[in-house]
Amino acid sequence: MEVGVRRVKDAWLFDGEATHYGDILLHPHGGWSKSKGHEDVIEEIDGKNKFFTRSLQNWHTHLPMTLNRGMGEGLDLMSWLNNSIFPTERKITRDLVQIGTEAAVSELISTGTTFACDMYHFPDKIGPVLAQSGIRGVVCGPTTKWPPDGGEDEDLSTMRELEYLLSAGPIGNGRVEYGVATHAVYTCSEEVLMRGSDLARQYDATLHIHTSETRDEVANCHNENGMYPVEYLDSLGYFTGRTVCAHCGWVTKKEMGILASHGAICVHCPTSNQKLACGGTMSYPAMTASGADVRLGTDGAASNNSLDLRKEAKAASLIQRHDHWDATILDPIETWNLATKGSKDWVSWDLNDIRMRPFGRQGRRLLANLIYSDAKCQDVFVDGANIRKDGVTLTLDDQKIGARLEEAAVRYYEDV
Repeated sequence: MEVGVRRVKDAWLFDGEATHYGDILLHPHGGWSKSKGHEDVIEEIDGKNKFFTRSLQNWHTHLPMTLNRGMGEGLDLMSWLNNSIFPTERKITRDLVQIGTEAAVSELISTGTTFACDMYHFPDKIGPVLAQSGIRGVVCGPTTKWPPDGGEDEDLSTMRELEYLLSAGPIGNGRVEYGVATHAVYTCSEEVLMRGSDLARQYDATLHIHTSETRDEVANCHNENGMYPVEYLDSLGYFTGRTVCAHCGWVTKKEMGILASHGAICVHCPTSNQKLACGGTMSYPAMTASGADVRLGTDGAASNNSLDLRKEAKAASLIQRHDHWDATILDPIETWNLATKGSKDWVSWDLNDIRMRPFGRQGRRLLANLIYSDAKCQDVFVDGANIRKDGVTLTLDDQKIGARLEEAAVRYYEDV
């Protein structure tokens, strides 16, 4: 996988505001320019039937939970967690985490995503998979042991393992970092929340938490603390300069202001929220009006069934328009820029796919077709390296990974 400038001939490309056509140069560190035809390049690509865009960025995942895809169907969030997910996860092992992550990353690459902000157990088995696959990520691990042993004393071994990963620094040529996960206010004590916050602050690491996902979570927090979840976290001094808050479906305007004041990344996960019947999703207009930094995430394959962020972009656009009775919210350009925000990488989509036609005059229908209809992902370039080419991932063997996942799922659920 050579790194260098590539010339793409006769390509459609969208970047930011407009669609361009012609011969283009893709530069190693994320830039592009029009080609004059005489530049030194490491590869020339026929772009006649390809549509190039920035890569998708998935800001809330539980990657190993591809193992749980399709289980616990028809349950609300708390029933799903307590009766399906948590009991099963008591059997999770490092080996299973690695297999589940391999399958997840294979899916990410095949659907045009080059970044994931993850939260799960055994981050030491997740980070290397991302690094070896060639994508980017922030892998957030917990400070508490899982599964809990029921004892009163926590030996802090999990925290020490996480601290070792944080202290060692990024891996994969800097593409993959480690961070800190604190699951939620209803599963973490004040001590655990602040333990995670302090650790993230010490290493200038990402701090990841589920926030105000359901109405019950919000009501229970207010009953117990006299404050809503975001207010409660703020009162503790929890927020750092690098906090990622997933869901934010039931937050007040005051809380939106708190999130914005801390520069928190607020992750909209509409498909998971709808599937688990949370009754509400993030209000994108109010969030953006508050100045909060909004991103998109799929959540895990257990609650979404998919890690395809292109589908999540469609869901986000539709649910926001539906909820606010306003068809102007999240038009194709704003939707795509939201889904790819911060991307330094490139993907191409198959224009031979009938779902991408008609292109429209000057390609003006291409982006809307991609968001609302779909297309196959052809190429993926990360940090200048080609990790998927003409519909085949070069860094992972999808077939072998799929077979391993099938075997692992049988072992994982043999007693369930």
